[in-house]
Amino acid sequence: MQNKAEQISALIELNEELENYFRNTIIPQLFVDAHLILRKFTPPAMRQFSLKLADVGRPIADIKENFRFPTIIENIQHVIDSGDVLEKEIQTTDLRWYQMNILPYIVQRDKKTNGVIITFVEITMRIRDLKEQEKLIAEHELLLDTISHDIKTPLTSLGLTIEMLRKLPEKDMERFPLLLEKVENSLTKMQQIIHDLTDSREQEHRYKAVEELLDFEHILEDVRLTLAPQINESSARIKADIGFSEILYIRRKLRSIIYNLVNNAIKYRSSERIPEILVKTRQEGDFMVIIVKDNGIGIAENNLTGIFGKYQRISQSGDGSGIGLYLVKEIVGASGGRITVDSNLGEGSIFTVYLKIKA
Repeated sequence: MQNKAEQISALIELNEELENYFRNTIIPQLFVDAHLILRKFTPPAMRQFSLKLADVGRPIADIKENFRFPTIIENIQHVIDSGDVLEKEIQTTDLRWYQMNILPYIVQRDKKTNGVIITFVEITMRIRDLKEQEKLIAEHELLLDTISHDIKTPLTSLGLTIEMLRKLPEKDMERFPLLLEKVENSLTKMQQIIHDLTDSREQEHRYKAVEELLDFEHILEDVRLTLAPQINESSARIKADIGFSEILYIRRKLRSIIYNLVNNAIKYRSSERIPEILVKTRQEGDFMVIIVKDNGIGIAENNLTGIFGKYQRISQSGDGSGIGLYLVKEIVGASGGRITVDSNLGEGSIFTVYLKIKA
């Protein structure tokens, strides 16, 4: 008799300890039995999932909406049936993230699963940190791609000028100062790119360029000067029709957009005619629309969907790394804009960029 009383006393003490644990834990926890009935929950679960004491004894299916997670019943049933521990990162409809662990509650006497214990640990901040890191890594990759791509132009210009210097007759030295100036300009451009990279690493908010109010004509003129050797060599004619000029944007990124589109228009020109490039801007709702139209070789219809992919080239002829249009798409997309293309093979292409206007 005394032994039985001791057992009852031990059970009462164990139950009180369990109740004390449930009352004081800061983690939302639920105990659901093998019949999918909610048997117990901790106070934090009341706050997180709007549970009430009256919910104890109710089927979990009747209160599943409280958890804002549609497959919770299927997950519970899987653990009961398999005896496996389930760990899952979930996002509820209020956009908060949790590490959900569903552990089988095993009755030692029968070695059977008699329900599950579910814990929810909020990891919203951790997920946000991870997303910020992923975004930063993507920005770093895009920046390095941009630098490696942009530095090719002054290098190409430098190579062309050196070749012209080699072919310069000894008696025809009046062109020497002009060619020397082009060499200096190419070196200055490369130095500026390297300086921008070094400077950005030294800043407290490195790689986070600052938006400023830009005048589109100034950006276009900068691109003209950078591409001067290619323009002269191809005899390209660039016309501008600026209907909307000012936009709040990052200078380096806007310059990269225009540079890549104009550079491609020259690079993929037709051998049958002089390159003619029209750069046009206008406002359309909340967007600044930039149109770059050329009369080059054009793009085949079956290639239009893939030209914005990384390392995809418009044509296999000529020099190019295949990341120019990829960079443009990434830059435009990251700022809430988009880019489209319309082209006819042998006739030319029209690239249309939509940049979000910020107040």
